[in-house]
Amino acid sequence: MTRLGRVRAEVDAGWRSFVRRRTAVFFTFFFPVILIVIFGALVRTDPGGGGLFAEPAAYYVPGYLAVVVLFTPFSRMGSEVARHREGNRFEKLATTPQSRGEWLLAQTVVNAAIIGLACVLILALVIVLTGAEIAFSPLLVPYVLVGVVCFCGIGAMLGSYTDSQDGAIAASNALALPLLFLSETFITLEQLPGWFEPLVNVSPLTYFARGVRAASYPGAEVPAVAGFDPALANLAILAAVAVLAFALGARSIPRTD
Repeated sequence: MTRLGRVRAEVDAGWRSFVRRRTAVFFTFFFPVILIVIFGALVRTDPGGGGLFAEPAAYYVPGYLAVVVLFTPFSRMGSEVARHREGNRFEKLATTPQSRGEWLLAQTVVNAAIIGLACVLILALVIVLTGAEIAFSPLLVPYVLVGVVCFCGIGAMLGSYTDSQDGAIAASNALALPLLFLSETFITLEQLPGWFEPLVNVSPLTYFARGVRAASYPGAEVPAVAGFDPALANLAILAAVAVLAFALGARSIPRTD
C-alpha cells in the first residue's frame, strides 16, 4: 500500500470512530454554540462601554473560532494518543509500514474536517445572533487548517507524556482554557498587565487570533509585523510554529508501549 493509501485508510477509520461516538459529536458542536449564545446573544458587546466585551461583535470572531480550533485538537488528540498507548496499539503500529508521522497526519485530517464544519456553523451563528459584520476573507481557510495542524501536534505531545487518558484530557483542558482567554481572543492586550505581554506573544493562539481578526474584521487595529501585512505575517508565524509542533508531536508518539 502506498503512503497516500495508508493515510487515507487511517483517515477513514478515524472518521468512522468519531461519528460512532455520539457524545463526542454532540459536544464538539454544542460547546461553541453555548459560548456564542451566552457571550454574543445574552451578554452582548457594548462598544465603547469599557470592561469585558466592549469591542464590536466582529472583534470576537477569532475567539469563537478558537474554541474549536484549540479545544478539539487538544482533547481529541490527547485522548486518542493516550488511548492508543493504554491499548498497546502503537506497538502494533510499529509492525506495519505506517509511520508515526503518517498516523498523526491522518488524525489531523480528520480533525480538520470536523473543525471545518464546526467553524462554518460558528460563523453562521455569530452573524445571526450577534449581527457581526464579517469580511469572508479566503485567508480564513488556511488559518483554520494551519491552526489545526499546530494544535494537533501539541495535543499529540500531551497524550504522549501524560500517564493516562484521563490525565491527557485534564492536561489539555488545563492548558487550553488559559490560552483561550489570554491570547487576544476575548480579552484585549490593554486589559492585561504590562508584564504579561511577553507571555501573550509566546502563545501560538495569539497569532491565530490576530491574523483572523485582521482578515475578517476590517475595523480591527492589528499592528503590522516587521512592516508586513498582519493577516499574512501572522499566518506565516503560525505556520512556522505548526511545522515545529507537528514534527515534535510525531516524534513524541511512542513506537512501543
